[in-house]
Amino acid sequence: MNQHTKPNAPVLDSYWMPFTANRQFKQAPRLLASAEGMHYTSTDGRTILDGTAGLWCVNAGHGRRQIAAAVERQLSTMDFAPSFQMGHPIAFDFAERLAEIAPGPEGQKLDRVFFTGSGSESVDTALKMAIAYQRAIGQGTRTRLIGRERGYHGVGFGGISVGGILNNRRVFPQLPGSDHLRHTHDPVKNAFVKGQPEHGAELADDLERLVALHGAETIAACIVEPVAGSTGVLIPPKGYLERLRAICDKHGILLIFDEVITGFGRLGAPFATDFFGVTPDLVTTAKGLTNGAIPMGAVFASRKVHDALMHGPENAIELFHGYTYSGHPAACAAGIATLDIYRDEGLMTRAVELQDAWHDAMHSLKGLPNVIDIRTIGLIAGIELQSRDGAIGARAYDVFVDCFEKGLLIRVTGDIIAFSPPLIAEEKHFGEIVSILGDALKRAK
Repeated sequence: MNQHTKPNAPVLDSYWMPFTANRQFKQAPRLLASAEGMHYTSTDGRTILDGTAGLWCVNAGHGRRQIAAAVERQLSTMDFAPSFQMGHPIAFDFAERLAEIAPGPEGQKLDRVFFTGSGSESVDTALKMAIAYQRAIGQGTRTRLIGRERGYHGVGFGGISVGGILNNRRVFPQLPGSDHLRHTHDPVKNAFVKGQPEHGAELADDLERLVALHGAETIAACIVEPVAGSTGVLIPPKGYLERLRAICDKHGILLIFDEVITGFGRLGAPFATDFFGVTPDLVTTAKGLTNGAIPMGAVFASRKVHDALMHGPENAIELFHGYTYSGHPAACAAGIATLDIYRDEGLMTRAVELQDAWHDAMHSLKGLPNVIDIRTIGLIAGIELQSRDGAIGARAYDVFVDCFEKGLLIRVTGDIIAFSPPLIAEEKHFGEIVSILGDALKRAK
């Protein structure tokens, strides 16, 4: 038994935890036992308000019986079926439901859906689709992939290559030829902003610089998060995404939006694509796709990309790519039930109703000790703290632990606190978040 566990507590040694300081955690573990609505219950019986929708994914709140029942029915009917040269009806049904709400305006919807098992798989899938598309249209020299500093695109080799998180890139080799735009965060000009900041659209011109450096004939795609969540809620300046779209069109580069976080109502529209009114060629999703109930992802592709690959002998595999669990029956059942909840409760657009109260609540923390920036959009917030000398991330981690002990789950990345509460949240929850977090900020040294 781990020396730090109590009698009858789980043994902690065997589980190698992801994105966790394992040795630190196992000295003082934070364990969750159940969840319902807006709250978790810890193993010691405390109620914890979920300020992060689990991990940006439980958009409809916890303990949804409708989803559990749908999964149970499907598992009882058919637990698994292969998707290679075979099919099962529920995967096609789910794809059709997704096509109805697909990103983009009518007539330009990205309504061709490829199922994956996670956001990381969705990103690597979209990158491969982009390269395959360029090859299919006779542009086989276009293999270079462009990401952005401080971007997060999962943990596959493709995702960390186009991503811009240093700790993801320092240890592991990168795909050759990947390059990066600068990030858009400018705290000098854009501090304490509600919604999109005014300054920084010209940063999209970095793509023109990379075209001049590498040659457009080498670049297959550019991938960005419309709102970069995992690196601290970096919101695109006004005009930035539009400018990036125009440059991609000019040079024959596909534009990919990573909407693993922003998809399914987080900004008050089904997708950030719709919220910002900028339509990419591919959109990656996961998280809110099944309300976090069962791991699943999906890539939404434009008909331009899809149809370019639908050539050659009919018995030939058009895209030599896929996963054992692509379109898993139980995951599809969870996804359909999730879409039903989103539709019936208006959750895809509920952030519009809540955003003013949410933004006001978050920005009320301005002026508290060590708060150097607050940024909000939709039902997302990033609160940036001044780092301690020589100890980046230590202050936010202390706030994270303090909040958890007082009944609030927050997420920290470096010294930035990120919030993304379930879309079922009410204004009373905002007040509770501000109260607990505000007290923790006052106690933090």
